[in-house]
Amino acid sequence: MAERSNSTSVDKESASTTNNKREGHFDNSDFVTKKLRNDTQEEPKAEISVHNDSKNGSELYFEIEADVAEDKGSRHTMEDASVVLPDASLEFPGKLRCAHFAIYDGHGGRLAAEYAQKHLHANVLSAGLPRELLDVKTAKKAILEGFRRTDESLLQESTKGGWQDGAAAVCVWVLGSKVFVANIGDAKAILARSSPADGSHNSSDGSTPIKAIVLTREHKAIYPQERARIQKAGGSVSSNGRLQARLEVSRAFGDRQFKKVGVIATPDVHSFDLTERDHFIILGCDGLWGVFGPSDAVDFVQKLLKEGLPVSVVSRRLVREAVRERQCKDNCSAVVIAFRKKQ
Repeated sequence: MAERSNSTSVDKESASTTNNKREGHFDNSDFVTKKLRNDTQEEPKAEISVHNDSKNGSELYFEIEADVAEDKGSRHTMEDASVVLPDASLEFPGKLRCAHFAIYDGHGGRLAAEYAQKHLHANVLSAGLPRELLDVKTAKKAILEGFRRTDESLLQESTKGGWQDGAAAVCVWVLGSKVFVANIGDAKAILARSSPADGSHNSSDGSTPIKAIVLTREHKAIYPQERARIQKAGGSVSSNGRLQARLEVSRAFGDRQFKKVGVIATPDVHSFDLTERDHFIILGCDGLWGVFGPSDAVDFVQKLLKEGLPVSVVSRRLVREAVRERQCKDNCSAVVIAFRKKQ
């Protein structure tokens, strides 16, 4: 689906995508929804404070509400895994509020996605993610090291177990008022941000329009920078854009057989300060983004949130729309992370 003109992207190499990392098989099974909360069940929440210079140095207080929905689509199996941790301190408590959210989009099986789901955040924490005072450079270094450790141990496990699964990933950490986004492969994170409140961008009904900002850059073998690394490592990219004519993504956890020909698990890591203009983030696997453009998804979610629906229902309806109405054939997973300002 074409993106609408009001979306802003940091991905300079956007292109039409297929839904399969590797060749797969589909069936005509009925719509199946997994790991969805009941409409009445309260979604996880965390409270954070954000310093706001525009209001005489006062603190803004936000609740983070987040939930995940997923469906296997027309595939035989579900290979995605997800993490929703509004309080993600684990055994590393500290003064700095920490929340963590992630989607792992598996291919060739579910084992790599499940391994990363279980180990990545703990590895990032043990690598030195700040817990007392925020240091952006230290936080990014810990995220990079956490990805490296996770892939290294995952490859050891896959060698022992004789499996070759891989997984793309999109991850968010909220440390105090700073948001960190890391990704490998083609899973994406989209931020919904309103225009500056100067009145110049108001719509006809007086509301402030919401802009969709793509926070991640896709890693595919067909892209020049990725292709160059693959070719330098002795790999090849076929006319269908796949590494060794098989793998579409060029960065992933696992994929043991492709590591020697240029596949890496080094993420792009970006950060930004959370402000009162930031409304929510959508994390999605490529199945979701195959049928939703960024602005389309933001408009869909914003409409439901404005109706007062809880995030659990919003995430479920987003995935249902993708699979039932827009005919997503791939596994489809979405995490909606809403920032609600407290009065």
